Amino acid sequence: MNIQTSRAELLGAVQAVIGVVERRQSLPILSNILLITQDDSLSVTASDLELQAERSLRVQNLAPGKITLPARKLHDICRGLPDGASVQIEQEASRVVIRSGKSRYVLAMLPAEDFPLMASTGAEVEIKLPGGDLKDLIRRTQFAVAQQDVRYYLNGLMLELRAGTLRAVATDGHRLALAERPNASVVSKDVQVIVPRKAVVELERQLEAGDTAVTICISENQIEVDTGTIKLMSKLIDGRFPDYQRVIPENSDKKLTANRERLRAALARAAVLSNEKFRGVRLQLEAALLRIETQNPEQEEAHEEIEVAYEGEALEIGFNVNYLLDALDAIDGDDVVFELRGPDASGLIYGPNKTENKYVVMPMRL
Repeated sequence: MNIQTSRAELLGAVQAVIGVVERRQSLPILSNILLITQDDSLSVTASDLELQAERSLRVQNLAPGKITLPARKLHDICRGLPDGASVQIEQEASRVVIRSGKSRYVLAMLPAEDFPLMASTGAEVEIKLPGGDLKDLIRRTQFAVAQQDVRYYLNGLMLELRAGTLRAVATDGHRLALAERPNASVVSKDVQVIVPRKAVVELERQLEAGDTAVTICISENQIEVDTGTIKLMSKLIDGRFPDYQRVIPENSDKKLTANRERLRAALARAAVLSNEKFRGVRLQLEAALLRIETQNPEQEEAHEEIEVAYEGEALEIGFNVNYLLDALDAIDGDDVVFELRGPDASGLIYGPNKTENKYVVMPMRL
């Protein structure tokens, strides 16, 4: 291999895929990224056996070939070069020489044949949608994905495709986030897949707001997303997602309507003195008034009062304040609605459009 390109182009490609590379790998080859030249194109690929990212860029191809290079070292070298610099990457026997101006770096490489490329399994379902819509769905739900839960099917984001809609749902067993957007793709049957947390985080990082179309291909155990600039391929979580519709409260007889930013700010202030382990906050509701109280083992307390519109009998209920703040941060609009039934029942939070975004939070005893 012998190629020439700009520092900006190469750095952009490496930065696009390096999030897949784990700092500690069981296989040394997974600490490397794969570079393959074909015609005037260079593809840069990273993998961790479960998730793979590929980005292409235009280069001056002086000699075709494929190599692997240490991902972090290549990234740090490119980042350290001056703006506007050109970069030459040339293979010399079992080493690779990187030249830029008067700078010269020699890196060891591992055999490209050992790099574990994931194979495309063919699409059983293919849909197209604006990248901004998919990014928005992820942003409004991914915070509720469980982390290292023994119920492995909760450690991912569930995507559900039905006729006319694409829905994202996440839950960690204590809260649930749901968002949906219209989708014009024609499907012969409803589809549910669970995308692992790491793939969701990486996808949200790569997607851009706007109407640029992305293509999603789904097979039995794999999902592929092509954003036009990067291709992501991930294994799916094999499991059945819970029946989330059953946990969404209905027929609540208590309804709180408040200014979203005012409520968020009051909760954030009160959270400063909440118990650092349990993060509990007590809400006391009565006509036109919401009291917020927290306390911690050091006998410190916080009290907040804000004016609200409230329909129903007086109520006192406890929640994890972080769960409430996450939901409020994911809602747009000036006002927010909180539907409740009692101190032992889950609450439903939503913004101006109840059908698009919903958040369910379980109460806690204080």
